[in-house]
Amino acid sequence: MEGEITQSLGASVLFTVDIQPACLGLYCGKTLLFKNGSTEIYGECGVCPRGQRTNAQKYCQPCTESPELYDWLYLGFMAMLPLVLHWFFIEWYSGKKSSSALFQHITALFECSMAAIITLLVSDPVGVLYIRSCRVLMLSDWYTMLYNPSPDYVTTVHCTHEAVYPLYTIVFIYYAFCLVLMMLLRPLLVKKIACGLGKSDRFKSIYAALYFFPILTVLQAVGGGLLYYAFPYIILVLSLVTLAVYMSASEIENCYDLLVRKKRLIVLFSHWLLHAYGIISISRVDKLEQDLPLLALVPTPALFYLFTAKFTEPSRILSEGANGH
Repeated sequence: MEGEITQSLGASVLFTVDIQPACLGLYCGKTLLFKNGSTEIYGECGVCPRGQRTNAQKYCQPCTESPELYDWLYLGFMAMLPLVLHWFFIEWYSGKKSSSALFQHITALFECSMAAIITLLVSDPVGVLYIRSCRVLMLSDWYTMLYNPSPDYVTTVHCTHEAVYPLYTIVFIYYAFCLVLMMLLRPLLVKKIACGLGKSDRFKSIYAALYFFPILTVLQAVGGGLLYYAFPYIILVLSLVTLAVYMSASEIENCYDLLVRKKRLIVLFSHWLLHAYGIISISRVDKLEQDLPLLALVPTPALFYLFTAKFTEPSRILSEGANGH
């Protein structure tokens, strides 16, 4: 009888020791305070330090994984946005006869490339072209500020941290370096080579960048998680639309019209690269032997346009639009 009582008391003591205060909130965790061999002491439930996120047991764990291919493709998409906008506004404001456009295009490519390299070098681990990251598990990982718990419906436990480290903040760092390099390099270049443009037109592409960089920053801050899941489809849709608009505006109705100018071929191949980028992003190349044949679809939109242009006659539509009919 005494043995049974002792066992029941021991069991109750053990049960009491195992119970710990629950860590509320989807992204609240306990930070490691001390570790000595197999002994680990964790602090109270709260926000995880930068570079860490909670695991299933509500402990803050360092981000030590390598980014997946899809993560790199997302970062590449966010890196391409300012470059494409630079090229668009340079072409828009340089004029058809300006010889400075090519040098500005090359300078914009150099600025964005250097900004990407510097961003990787200053990211953790510092000094190497490599980053460590936390795995993206769901959309809410991008918006941890929306999941701060309120245990008593009065006091809020703030557990906001970068659960997708560093995919969220590294884009802001990249945009900052892009802006700094542009302000250091582009004005000097434009002042020297853009002699064919008026004084008011020389710097319009730079002024445009001062507008679209804040817009891109807000877009990343508010819609970063949505862009992470939607960017492959955005690339495909926009590349298809812009290719169709360009070919119709250039009155390209057959292969000869396409081959008569090198610039048209450059635009076509650029869109093909975007098509391929979008297809790879959607398929994620999980099964290489099944996904690679999808790249054969890259020329399909351009071929479809050329085969059907004689039925729509884009040149007639453009002329009627210009005459106001």
